Amino acid sequence: MVYIPILGALALATGTVLQKVVLRRKKIDIKLYQVLEFLAIVIVMLPFIYFFWKFDTQALELKNVLIFGSVILFSIIANIFMFYSVKWEKVSNLEPAKILEPLFVILLAIVFSFFFKNLYERNIKVIIPAIIAGVALILSHIKKHHLNFNKYFLAAIAGSFFFALELVTTRLILDFYSPITFYFLRSFAVLLISFALFRPNLKKVDKSVRLRILLIGSIWVIYRVILYYGYLNVGVIFTTLIIMLAPIFIYAFAHIFLKEKIKLRNIISALVIIACVLYALLA
Repeated sequence: MVYIPILGALALATGTVLQKVVLRRKKIDIKLYQVLEFLAIVIVMLPFIYFFWKFDTQALELKNVLIFGSVILFSIIANIFMFYSVKWEKVSNLEPAKILEPLFVILLAIVFSFFFKNLYERNIKVIIPAIIAGVALILSHIKKHHLNFNKYFLAAIAGSFFFALELVTTRLILDFYSPITFYFLRSFAVLLISFALFRPNLKKVDKSVRLRILLIGSIWVIYRVILYYGYLNVGVIFTTLIIMLAPIFIYAFAHIFLKEKIKLRNIISALVIIACVLYALLA
């Protein structure tokens, strides 16, 4: 069970790379892409809803409806910020900002643990290695000439924060749904709101791009379902620690398929993250 989030890290790495490829196209603006990606996610999940539907009536209580609404709001804000930054700034320049998300998740989960008992870990044997791994990941991506605090970099930081806030808030109501049900409802709500706000012209997207986005949507479904499953069964912080293996897969993909050289700082960061994960698993 504790090893399942490793598949989530692999899915995150794959989805991130494919998403960057599509967003670089000049004809794909961030508003259109947001609608298309969530449409793809909803389409992919439709066949599974019948078999994995779970909806507890407690989800309809006012406080839980408000929490669900907050998750939707945080998701929309996070996606807009992140798509905006990726569209107009070099990916390599944004990595230090985007890589803040797991550290934001860990820190927010610690804060939430003081107000909501039994939902977030307070196990030092998990928290300390998770923080160490998060800091190591950030340091491996920081370069002086890349730290240009322009509006795109700041947007990426904001996107990372709101994604983290969305994920940590999700845990408050996740028990009332199955992971698939929650992600379907969350994505369907984001799709409806995004379509109403942006009114994109879906016809101008060619078939090859649609197929790529459908593939990306499938990968995000796998990633989020595994992520929610991890939150329910092994905890938010522990799952986040395992998901931090994703950049290691990205390094490996870049080296194997793109023949990119892996830098020493990335190797050191990878070793630190692996050591932290092993410690948390075996402690």
